[in-house]
Amino acid sequence: MAEESQDGQEKTEEPSQRKLQKAAEDGKVLSSKEAFVFTAMFAGFMLMFITPMFITPVLNGWGEMFHFQRPDDLATLIAERFADVIWMIVMSGLIIGIPLMVVVLATQTIVGGINFAPKAMNFKGNRINPLSGLKRIFSAKGLMELVKAVLKVTLLMGVAGVIIYSRLPALIQLPSRDLESAFMRSLIEFPVLLGALLIILAIIFAIDYFWQRHVHIQSLRMTKQEQKDEYKQTEGSPEVKAKIRRMQMETASNAGKQQKALEDVPNATAVITNPTHFAVALKYEVGTADAPIILAMGRGHMAAQIIERAKGANVTVFRSPLLARALYFTGDIGAHITEQLYQAVAIVLAYLYRLDKGEMVEEPEIVVPDELQFTENGQLIDGTKPPTGGSYA
Repeated sequence: MAEESQDGQEKTEEPSQRKLQKAAEDGKVLSSKEAFVFTAMFAGFMLMFITPMFITPVLNGWGEMFHFQRPDDLATLIAERFADVIWMIVMSGLIIGIPLMVVVLATQTIVGGINFAPKAMNFKGNRINPLSGLKRIFSAKGLMELVKAVLKVTLLMGVAGVIIYSRLPALIQLPSRDLESAFMRSLIEFPVLLGALLIILAIIFAIDYFWQRHVHIQSLRMTKQEQKDEYKQTEGSPEVKAKIRRMQMETASNAGKQQKALEDVPNATAVITNPTHFAVALKYEVGTADAPIILAMGRGHMAAQIIERAKGANVTVFRSPLLARALYFTGDIGAHITEQLYQAVAIVLAYLYRLDKGEMVEEPEIVVPDELQFTENGQLIDGTKPPTGGSYA
């Protein structure tokens, strides 16, 4: 039966990659104690075949410890022998310890991967809670650990007893031999015993690995609601994604609209620029009561294209940064300019009209209302919020 969550839903879904990563951050990774026992024993088994290569020098060096060449200087000699013993212990520890450490790390890498989780070192009160301890002992996991321990002890002791009994005549003779020959004889007899024990440990390791994997996956299973919540956290809620898609579609639509509007630039009366960051192409029919219409507008690369097409069609380009930004941030392609900019645009068009007639006139000062003076990022220069209405890119 599937495990239930706190809200009563069954955990029937496989854990997601994000759930596995979060579990690893908390120190919950797949591991098997029997794997370490098996690999450590196997490393010891292999070490027995390597030992004969350096056992003779070691035994000779150990025998030298008991030769006192300078009986009149025992204090110094004992100190030297003590230093030699410490050195031999350290070297033996390194020769045995380093390979075992490599074996342990390699075992965990193969079983569940190496994982460093600082969160796992945090204090947790339930670890010292007696009730939690009893619950773990009498849980299914605790029962499985008990079965494993009984099975392991029974099998190992049984196999060891059978092997030792079959080799008993040779083992009984070991005490009557000298140290080196006894050790060499042990290297012949003990591999059989260790080989048999390794076979049993391999079986126990296989059973334990698949059981631990099952328990680990079961503990990380998710309910359908947890999957939905995780999807929202990683991919975003459907409402937010829909809003982003709308904004993307609007941006693409505006870009297409601006690109199409470039074809109308040659029909413009004038182009107001910033001088190159913004460009707005205006059309005004002389003698009509209608306000000027925005034929095209853009910023950056689009502004450069508008200016280039305007020059190619002999459309006058007028430089007024504040007015260009005000038209861009408050207007829209195909729409009339905002009423607050009527006077400023009228002054510009009148000035250009007189220039076209050949009159020598001084360039007027264009005044843009304070509430329509924008920075290049669309923020008002005085720091207040932009007015509502209009199209802000």
